[in-house]
Amino acid sequence: MAPKIHKLDLTQVSEWDDGRLRRKDDYLAAEEPLEIRVGDEPLSVTMRTPGHDLELAAGFLFTEGLVQSGEQIISLQPIAASDGTNSGNVVQAMLAGEAAPDFEKMRRHFFAASSCGICGKASIDAVRSRLLKAPNADFHFDPELLVGLPDVLRSSQDVFRRTGGLHAAALFDAAGTLLVLREDIGRHNAVDKVIGWAMMSGRVPLADSVLLVSGRGGFEIVQKAIVAGIPILASVSAPSSLAVQLARELRLTLIGFLRGRRFVIYSGDQRISK
Repeated sequence: MAPKIHKLDLTQVSEWDDGRLRRKDDYLAAEEPLEIRVGDEPLSVTMRTPGHDLELAAGFLFTEGLVQSGEQIISLQPIAASDGTNSGNVVQAMLAGEAAPDFEKMRRHFFAASSCGICGKASIDAVRSRLLKAPNADFHFDPELLVGLPDVLRSSQDVFRRTGGLHAAALFDAAGTLLVLREDIGRHNAVDKVIGWAMMSGRVPLADSVLLVSGRGGFEIVQKAIVAGIPILASVSAPSSLAVQLARELRLTLIGFLRGRRFVIYSGDQRISK
């Protein structure tokens, strides 16, 4: 199986501290490419922190619309690259016949999504065309529980404490209990790992859950949360304008600047209990 423990690289650095320079050992979070294949066809390559790669692939296939449920993934396994190297950096998915993708269309989509020139209207239209449902309107969450979640996230970030170089995504239940936390150099990868874990555990849709991400809440994170049926998405920093637009249109509760005893609700304040 793909490694479940994040790789750490040890290196020598020079540290300047209040006028004194010294050599010391330091840990770096590993960054390696992961190729996701469907059958023998390469679909996408993402730079990620090795660990929980099968969850990452499952979450990616689901949040990008290639599969609608875990049952459509017949198998998911790491394989050796064509040259026999980097066997831990390729994941192969076998999908049910009805989920077989149009590879040319998907390659154009992933190229466009990673380009700077894609416009907001095209992004919103692409999500709207998937006919996604609004998350659970009956879910409510206590603000007193909400303000405590960042402390739980930080205390559970094992690799971040050692490297300072990873984002995190954490999923909580209605009582504020941590269900799963994943770290990655890419915020969207951390989210895909969390959603992939939920898919492989038979928990999707996540209709009674809160997703907390480090950093900002961008458009892609909002899209992934909505696909997974998550009603509340919170981040410790600011969302983007496109993220707010999508959250309001699809009635996701979007929270930013969740720090200390303060947060800002950009969409869906009815889910935050008074």
